[in-house]
Amino acid sequence: MIAKNIKGKNMNLGFAIRKKLEQLRKNGKKAFIPYIMAGDPNLEETAKRLKILNEVGADVIELGVPFTDPLADGPTIQRSAERALNKGITLRKILQFLFDFKGEIDAPIVLMTYLNPVFCYGIEKFFKDAKNAQVGGVIFPDLTVEESKHYRYLAKKYSIDTIFLVAPTSTPERVKKIVKASTGFIYYVSITGITGSYLKLDKDFKEHIDFVKSFGKPVCVGFGISNSEEAKYMSQHVDGVIVGSAIVKAFHERSYNAYDFIKSLREAI
Repeated sequence: MIAKNIKGKNMNLGFAIRKKLEQLRKNGKKAFIPYIMAGDPNLEETAKRLKILNEVGADVIELGVPFTDPLADGPTIQRSAERALNKGITLRKILQFLFDFKGEIDAPIVLMTYLNPVFCYGIEKFFKDAKNAQVGGVIFPDLTVEESKHYRYLAKKYSIDTIFLVAPTSTPERVKKIVKASTGFIYYVSITGITGSYLKLDKDFKEHIDFVKSFGKPVCVGFGISNSEEAKYMSQHVDGVIVGSAIVKAFHERSYNAYDFIKSLREAI
């Protein structure tokens, strides 16, 4: 049971993601947003990795919630979710972990979770406990804008940013709906595929992302970014860069220094 309204040394004053992106924009900087899976391989190691990401200079950290049917995720993150699920990691345990952990890092947390765990947890209870755990924003990859009204209402009630995904195939009309519904930033999916897929850029991509940016809200790009060169290139066109599969792989395989790899991403952006 997550306690109510207990203050930590880094108390979330609400809409932390929006505030962070606005601050970076004002200072002419770009956001580095790394992703890891909660509970892979366990919550103790998750705490260590969150501190590493914070130390390296993450502006926002995206924390995944393991799910049995992660449709948007590629093999690397799917295996990461499987490892966490095999350790009995649940949404409830993650929120309790974040409640106990709050104040340990400066970077605000975006929780990336599919709808089923939230529905089973209780939708309003989820937002209430997420606020008490100092979650700054949420991403529901399987929630459409058309079905999001109640979720957005509760997110606003508990001062949590909502982040929706735009794809290269999104029509102008759909982009407008997504931009209107998003509060923290627009998550631009750089490829028409799953996380960890091969990144390919072209003229149409550049024109489409410029259109999304034209509405004035921060735009951050994810999916397929696997090295510092790609991160650097992307940062020239958007407000932030999200790296997931490459970081999850670096931490898990330990075939090279994950800290140095993540630091190279930070320096490139």
